[in-house]
Amino acid sequence: MPTTIQQLTNALERFAPTAYQESYDNAGLIVGNPQTVITGVLVTLDSTEEVLEEALQKGCNVIVAHHPIVFKGLKQLTGKNYVERVILKAIKNDLAIYAIHTNLDNVAGGVNFKIAETLGLQNVRILAPKPQTLMKLTTFAPLEATESILEKLGQAGAGQIGAYKNCSFTTEGQGRFLPTQHAQPHIGLVGKLETVAENRIEVILPAHAQSAVIRALREAHPYEEIAYYLQNVENQNQEVGSGAIGNLPAPIAENDFLTYLKTQMHLACIRHTPLRGRQVQSVAVCGGTGSFLLNNAIRQGADVFISADFKYHEFFDADSRIVIADIGHYESEVNTSHLLKDYLQTFFMDLSIQTTAVNTNPISYF
Repeated sequence: MPTTIQQLTNALERFAPTAYQESYDNAGLIVGNPQTVITGVLVTLDSTEEVLEEALQKGCNVIVAHHPIVFKGLKQLTGKNYVERVILKAIKNDLAIYAIHTNLDNVAGGVNFKIAETLGLQNVRILAPKPQTLMKLTTFAPLEATESILEKLGQAGAGQIGAYKNCSFTTEGQGRFLPTQHAQPHIGLVGKLETVAENRIEVILPAHAQSAVIRALREAHPYEEIAYYLQNVENQNQEVGSGAIGNLPAPIAENDFLTYLKTQMHLACIRHTPLRGRQVQSVAVCGGTGSFLLNNAIRQGADVFISADFKYHEFFDADSRIVIADIGHYESEVNTSHLLKDYLQTFFMDLSIQTTAVNTNPISYF
C-alpha cells in the first residue's frame, strides 16, 4: 500500500513531537502536500541545493532534514540566497522538505542519545530534564468500565512514565448524582438520587497529548456527563530535555579519551580546555550549540562535556571543573541521519529510505 507524507510525519512525530521544539525553531513539514504518495526518502542534516539534486537523481520526493531550511518568515522568493533557491527548487520539482530539529534534540533516544551510543556510554539519561511538559488527569468511572477506559487512555498516550507504559492509580469510592428531567442517564433514573460504586482514576500524560487523551476518555466512558479535571504537573519530565549524560564502561586517561572521541566521531580536530590530569568516566554531551548546558554538566559531575560552537570566553567558564571538548556542530550531529533512517525503516520496510552522500558541512579545515 502506498505511503503518504502524512503517514511519514505521523511516525516522526510519535518519536519527537513538534510540541517539544524550542520557541525559535521551525520543525515540521516546510514544503509539500501531506497527501502526496512517497517515492523515496532522503535523510540529511541540512537541505542544500546539492542535497535536493541528489534526491531527484535517486528518485526521492521527500527530504527529512535535521536543520530547518526556513527559520524566519520569507517575504520574497526570488532566489537571491541559498534558502530561497532551495525552496524554489523544492516547489518546482515537487520535493517535500520535513525538518525534525530541537524536538529531536529534546527527546530520549534522539540526537544526544545517538552521540552517547556512538561513544559507548552506559546509564544514559537526559542532562537537563524539562518541567511543565506533563499533566495529570483525574476522572471517575463505574467499576466495570475502568479497565476499558484505562486501555483507551493508554492508547492515546497517557500513563507513560519512563520505560513503563499504562501506569495509573485507582481508588474505589462512591459517586452520587441526581439526573434531571433533561438527562439520559447510563445508570439511575431521572429525579432519583443515585449512588454508584466508582473508581477514581489518575494518570500522567504529556501536555501536548491533552486533546487526544480527553477525546479517548469521552469515547470510552459510558456516562453522558463525565466528571474529570486536568492539572499541570511541575515534575521534571525525565524523557524530555536538553543534552545527555552517561558513563564509560571504565575510566580512562584524558588523552586516551580525546583520541577515542576523535576516532569514534570521525573528527578532524577537537577544541578543548586544559586537561585536568584526571581520569574520564562521566561524560555529558549536547549535539550542536550546547554552552548553555555547561553548568548542568558540572553540577552532575561530568568529567568531560562534548558539544559545539563554544565562543572564546565561554571556554574560560570551565574553570578547571570540567574539560570542554568542542567537536564542531556538523560533526556532533551528522549521525542523526543514520538515527532517523534506522527509526523510519522499522515502520516503512518497503519504502526506499537513504542517507545523503553529500557532506553539507559549511566549515572546512586546512
